[in-house]
Amino acid sequence: MSQTLTIDNKVFYSKLARIATPIALQSLMLASVAAGDALMLGRVAQEQMTAVSLASQIQFVQNMFLMAATGAGSILGAQYWGKGDKKTVQKIFHIMLVTAGFISILFFAACELIPGALMMIFTADAPLIAIGSSYLRIAGWSYLITGISQCYLAVMKVSDHVAPSAWISSSAVIMNIVLNAIFIFGLLGAPAMQARGAALATTLSRIIELALCLIISSRADYIRPALNKIFSAGRSLWGDFMKQCLPLMGGSLFWGVGFTSYTAIIGHMGADAAAANSVAAVVRDLVCCACNGIGSAAGIIVGNELGAGKLDMGKAYGTKLMKLSYVIGFASTALVLAVTPIVTRMVILTEEAHSYLTGMMIIMAVYMIGRCVNTVTINGVLDGGGDTLFDMYSLAVCMWGIAIPLAMLGAFVFHWPVLLVYACTCLDEVGKIPWVMARFYKYKWVRNLTTDQ
Repeated sequence: MSQTLTIDNKVFYSKLARIATPIALQSLMLASVAAGDALMLGRVAQEQMTAVSLASQIQFVQNMFLMAATGAGSILGAQYWGKGDKKTVQKIFHIMLVTAGFISILFFAACELIPGALMMIFTADAPLIAIGSSYLRIAGWSYLITGISQCYLAVMKVSDHVAPSAWISSSAVIMNIVLNAIFIFGLLGAPAMQARGAALATTLSRIIELALCLIISSRADYIRPALNKIFSAGRSLWGDFMKQCLPLMGGSLFWGVGFTSYTAIIGHMGADAAAANSVAAVVRDLVCCACNGIGSAAGIIVGNELGAGKLDMGKAYGTKLMKLSYVIGFASTALVLAVTPIVTRMVILTEEAHSYLTGMMIIMAVYMIGRCVNTVTINGVLDGGGDTLFDMYSLAVCMWGIAIPLAMLGAFVFHWPVLLVYACTCLDEVGKIPWVMARFYKYKWVRNLTTDQ
């Protein structure tokens, strides 16, 4: 395998834009739902906004499991698609549906049966628990169906239907935002349901999203499941899927539960800290849309080349994408600093919460460099070649071995200021960059994962 290969920049950036732009737009639209909830509920009352932000952490954790299932399917699907094996891509679709369906049922049951216990993980404030519980009982129905639609969207992305998948998600998100306004404020004759209105809007939009997936996938050139064969993917392919899924699930759990722990730690430092963190989290998710899009595109682009047996081109593309991640990271830092004055004026917060929010935004600006580099390099390039174990290792050390213990000690033992504890929660992404680069240059990710099925 050659060490260097000249890349046609026009072809590379055209391919990257074609795949990354719809995914980034999709990520932006999804983040816009959280932004819409925060802004609309923030205009009603701080506790309504905070309760929904905390309750939404349940869906965040569910998404970590779903991301592992759809991520494993995307890794294998991209390589088999690059190989030209559409039948195996369909079998992978079946495996994803079975796995995601099981996950969705578990989270639905928890939200309907023990919503109060779930809320007590994040806060001890009785009014917040009551509001959040009422939100989860309605939103839980959306958790039941979201896993299925995510499988459809993942298969569309790896099978050259990125734009339709983004269109479906964007349409559902626009509908969610419109329904949010109607049911939160009681427009067009609807009752003003506040937090429960946000939950109802989410559930209805998820139903619309799944319906659009089914309609679009019924076209002749789309891969769709064969329900009579959904449990007959074969032991070998299931084994390959689990080799990718289990490390991804471990990494997703480390990351998802870790991020939820950050929210819980800040949430137990007072209502003002929780409110400021809720707004900062929305901004973070919006700014991360570009790196999310390029990270997903990186996995598809690198996976296609490796699956087709073009290891040298896959390696060259991966190297270029890694370098590009630094450009995105510094641009994201500048963007966070630029929007900080705007964000602090847009929401109704107490004076102390406003002070916390300004400080959190400045800290987040530095954090964005690490977040962008790691998203593109780990979740894109390394995962595209099946090097999924590294993400779990790095999270175990940097997040669970350093950031979370420091934040917990600072909050509950040493009683550090809120902003210092928040800075501890941002240590992991920036701190692991040297380790990520060392792993990248070992080139263990340059592998063809496909076999003859």
